[in-house]
Amino acid sequence: MANVENQAIEFKYLIVSDTDRKFGLWVNTVGCQSIPPGASYPSKEHPSGYFFNAEKGRVLREYQLVYITRGRGLFSSESTSEKQVCKGRLMVLFPGQWHTYRPLRQTGWTEYYIGFEGPVIDSLIAESFLSRRQQVLEVGVNEELTSLFSRALKVAEEDKIFAQQHLAGIVLHIIGLVLSVSKNKEFEMSDIDVKIERAKIIMHENVAGDVDPEEIAMRLNISYSWFRRVFKEYTGYSPARYFQELKLRKAKELLIGTSLSAKEISYLLGFQSSEYFFSFFKRRTGFTPLGYRSFEKEE
Repeated sequence: MANVENQAIEFKYLIVSDTDRKFGLWVNTVGCQSIPPGASYPSKEHPSGYFFNAEKGRVLREYQLVYITRGRGLFSSESTSEKQVCKGRLMVLFPGQWHTYRPLRQTGWTEYYIGFEGPVIDSLIAESFLSRRQQVLEVGVNEELTSLFSRALKVAEEDKIFAQQHLAGIVLHIIGLVLSVSKNKEFEMSDIDVKIERAKIIMHENVAGDVDPEEIAMRLNISYSWFRRVFKEYTGYSPARYFQELKLRKAKELLIGTSLSAKEISYLLGFQSSEYFFSFFKRRTGFTPLGYRSFEKEE
């Protein structure tokens, strides 16, 4: 822990071995710094590869997550015009991309950060789990997230055998938590979650029959195209596919928990015919309904 101009700074830069690189994800740096109001930023304690002039900005060779838990400041990059960053927001930095950020002099801030690279994270970015189009995420002041950054710093400082693999797991945990929390906050702020949860309830209540997604959208007083798009963002399924999943789950419960025949279950769940039910169930599970019942009871 260093103290520069009353700045509380704690950081660790790590050595990466060939074995660490084979793991597919490795951490280069992790740290925390509390910048009081009026203090200069950034600290000159950092190596040249990380120190930067906030007016000129910088380009990194790695990904970084920078989480603000106190104060406020500004962030901008090649793809993001200047925007305010306050406590509870997390900045995503990309390799090869110009960016800059700094706390406001009147408030200062506290930041946690972790820098990493490797093909594992490259593949996640390629699949758009994190995007240059949305580099500032709203996650709130989250105790679990703060704890993960602190844990990463402790693991890095102890630097025990296989510390890099431990850190890689923490990075993935942080990313998973950030994605979950930020997306849920996005839905909550626009009341989308209320409408989608209502749609899910309607589907649950009608699992033994049939539902028309367009009719659900009408009941919720929203357009079907908007409903279908947002429902898939929220659940990972289109409305029709989600309803099929509910029917499949209910069929499995009835096969295991009752003595009803497959034909009776087919009728009870409103399938077009028992033949269609058999085909649907086999296609989705790899088992016939009775084969599934036998397999689960043997287990």
